[in-house]
Amino acid sequence: MISLARFSTRTRVVAAALGASLTGGVALAVGALATGPAPSATGTKPSGVTAQELLRIAESQIGVEENAEGGGTKFHSWYMESRRARETVERDGGSVRAYADAPWCAMFVSWVGERAGLRPTVGWDAYTVTYAQWFKANGRWGGKAAPGAVVFFDWKRGDSLSGIDHVGLVEKDNGDGTVTTIEGNTGNGKVERRVRPKAEVVGYGYPQYAV
Repeated sequence: MISLARFSTRTRVVAAALGASLTGGVALAVGALATGPAPSATGTKPSGVTAQELLRIAESQIGVEENAEGGGTKFHSWYMESRRARETVERDGGSVRAYADAPWCAMFVSWVGERAGLRPTVGWDAYTVTYAQWFKANGRWGGKAAPGAVVFFDWKRGDSLSGIDHVGLVEKDNGDGTVTTIEGNTGNGKVERRVRPKAEVVGYGYPQYAV
């Protein structure tokens, strides 16, 4: 099982692998994502998929659980076989096989986007910081919770993208300072529905859905 502490440690390790300048490393990764397999979200026409349709796919995965090593899910396998893994592998340590037991919250959100046919505006990555940077670079970033938004968390309640620890999907804004989410790689090592305080949210990425 992956604890939140282990997840935070892994996040910092990957950040270190980006080099002394995090900004430079992020810009390079975002460029690869925005112009390669996941086209820029800027100017992309709205899809025929609604937020609720994407969330139904996410909900169907509730209960999927990692193995004793913290990996082994369909989300790991899919990411490892994707072209995106070959783009991010040098950033993340140099071995595609290492993704097999890596923290997988971003892989889960990416997999859901792929299954919904929304890769161009949901994006795909294994690292939460560059995932958030991609939304921001494409003008799809903000502070309002909305169903289907990709939500990024910092457990220390900071507001910097570099401090992001975790990512999920917003199911609804509860109107009481919390959001209901569907997330992979929770503290229980599963896909789960959670209620999170907005104080832990750094920001939201907005895929383009059908109205």
